[in-house]
This record gives sequence, C-alpha cells and structure tokens, in this order.
Amino acid sequence: MRRIVQSKKLQHVRYDVRGPILVEAQRLEAEGHKILKLNIGNTAPFGFEAPEAILADIAHHLPKSQGYSDSRGIYSARTAVAQYYQSKGLLHTTVDDVFIGNGVSELIMMVLQTFIDDGNEILVPAPDYPLWTGAVTLCGGVPVHYRADESNGWNPDLAEIESLITERTHALVIINPNNPTGAVYSKETVRGMIDIARRHDLVVMADEIYEKIIFDDAVHHHAASFAGDDVLCLTFSGLSKAYRVCGYRAGWVMISGPKHLATDFLEGLTLLANMRMCSNVPAQHAIQTALGGYQSINELIVPGGRFYDQSKLAARLLNEIPGVSCVEPMGALYCFPRLDPEVYPIADDEAFVVELLRAKKILVTHGTGFNWPSPDHFRLVTLPDAEVLTEAVGRIADFLAGWRE
Repeated sequence: MRRIVQSKKLQHVRYDVRGPILVEAQRLEAEGHKILKLNIGNTAPFGFEAPEAILADIAHHLPKSQGYSDSRGIYSARTAVAQYYQSKGLLHTTVDDVFIGNGVSELIMMVLQTFIDDGNEILVPAPDYPLWTGAVTLCGGVPVHYRADESNGWNPDLAEIESLITERTHALVIINPNNPTGAVYSKETVRGMIDIARRHDLVVMADEIYEKIIFDDAVHHHAASFAGDDVLCLTFSGLSKAYRVCGYRAGWVMISGPKHLATDFLEGLTLLANMRMCSNVPAQHAIQTALGGYQSINELIVPGGRFYDQSKLAARLLNEIPGVSCVEPMGALYCFPRLDPEVYPIADDEAFVVELLRAKKILVTHGTGFNWPSPDHFRLVTLPDAEVLTEAVGRIADFLAGWRE
C-alpha cells in the first residue's frame, strides 16, 4: 500500500514552540513527572483570568451567537477596533478596514496566503515569532531575516534591513513589542522602518499583539501612525495577552494607507475570510467590551503588578547566573537570555533544552526555534508567580552549574 506522507510544502516549516520538545515533555508527563511549561505565553495556567465584564458579555450574547456572522466579523467588534485606532490618531480608520479572526495567528496565515506568490521575499526579524517564518515558507515565499542587535536593546539595524532588499522583496514584518526579546522599539526605529518601506514600495505587516504590555518609560508606537497614505500597513492585534483570553481566539487585522491601490489584495483577503465562514462568534462579542471598558491590564504592568514584577525578577535572576546575560525586557511576557559560548559550548540548543527538561522538568524553547542563527539563547516565559519563577530559574542555574563543571 502507498505510504501517506505530509505535503512537500511542509518540508522547511517549523514551529518549535510546540515541536519535539513538547512531545518529550508529554512523554515525561505520561510517566508521572510534573513539568513546568515555560515554553508558551498561555496566561490561564498561571492564574490570570479574564475581566469579569468580558465573561458576562460573552455569556449574554451566547443565544445570539449560534449562527455564522459576517465573514469579516460582527459589526460591533469591527467598529470597536476602528474606534480604538481612531483614538490612537489614525482618524481615517473605518469599520471596512477591519477583519476579525481566530486570533492573530489565523489572520497572519490568511494575509500571507492572499499576498505571497512563489519566490516573493518577506523581511522577517531574527529572532521572530516563528509563525511568521513558517507561514511565509508554507505560502511559497522566502523569509529573509534581519537580525536584531542584542547590544542595542534588541533593536533592529536599519542599514542592515535596507541592505537585504532586492527586486523580489515585497513586505517588511515588524514585531513590536517583540516576542521573544521583549524589546519595545523607539519612535526613531519604527519611523525608520516605515521610511525604508516607503523608499522601496514595501507593504508593512505590524504584529502588535503585545502593544499594551510595556514597562517603565517604554512607549509603544503604532507602525501605521507613520505609514500615512502612501505605505500600506497591516496592523495585527487582539485580546489574547492583554485581556488574558488566549483560548477565546479573538484577534484582528486593520488595513491602513493607500487602500485604493490594494483593492485586488483586499478582494482576495475577503475571499479567504468567506472560505472559512467566520471567526468564533461568541469571542467576537468580547472585543467591544474589552476595548471600551476598564483596562485592568494597566494594573499588571506597573510596579506591584504581576507582569511587571515577574519580568523584572526573571531578568535579574538570569543575569545572576555565571555566563548568562539577559537584556531586560521592556514589554511582552518573555526573557531571551544569552548563554556565553565560552562558558557553555552548546552545539545543538534543541538537544540542550531537552536535556534541561529531562534533568530539571523545566520546559523552555531554544533560541534557534525563533530563527536566531546561533545556538546560544533560549526563551523563558515570565508568567509564573514570583515563588514558582524563582524556583524555576534556580533549577536552570543548577543545571548550568553542571555544564560549567
């Protein structure tokens, strides 16, 4: 009988956040081990709950959520998103500029499927949220990685970005605040990236899902605010992180700029939206309530708030380990520490994190899983409370002490 195999389109597609390391963690759990999963920014397992108003509004609308909605999303949700961006200075945003999806992840796939022809090059940061690289590849495109500068707070080098552009380059991906590094780009950096897109006629795809999770004096600048009317900008965001509803899958993409030049693209995006019927209707009803109500996230991102305190604690504890350095995150929910190759000569960082998992029952993600080119980083989720986080980094420190010896 003929073997049933995966499509060749998947040959170079990876998503290591939930890859072989998770399979090994599940095997250990089946044997009875308790694994602390610090590989995914999933808020619910760490005691973060949605605001009560969101739960109440979804429950209230359940009887009216039994049928398909408009494939672009319910009107109230799209209006709320449009008004949100209007309040940020993007005054020309309308309800027709918004598509609602099952989280940002689905919308990234839909946009790239609509946009990419085989061989198109898309500029993607390194490190990146690996869905971007994987989705570009799956859609037949070529991800071209521009490296963030760890010595400069993980900000990208604008000159390097521009040097990578060829006649095949079609779009520039910006992940800000950044996953996995926690960088929040300066106004000059964001403006500079948009200027590059303007000079080279590139579409900007701005992943801003962590826009509300920023610390200290960091300021988030929407890419679309610099794009004006001559750079097409697709802004992705949603409720998962800031409103602690990862499982509800409620996200959006907002289109701004010269939309009159993108009518064909938008027709294609509407086609794909129609083909999946619509996104999860109950969760769409959370969007208006979330964006228009009390912003409880603001209590979590200041001193005394869990997101803030745990991020600072994790960075401090990691920096206390000999041979480990961690740029202090200015946003998001992660640390991306460096392991000095002179102290830790790691040839295969995936094997390294599997060894850590087996020895200390801590699940993190290796840096090359985020398309970082060297096996000298890993990503740690900072969501556990202070006691658990201190214990987790302590186990990592013990494991690394064995490596030094």
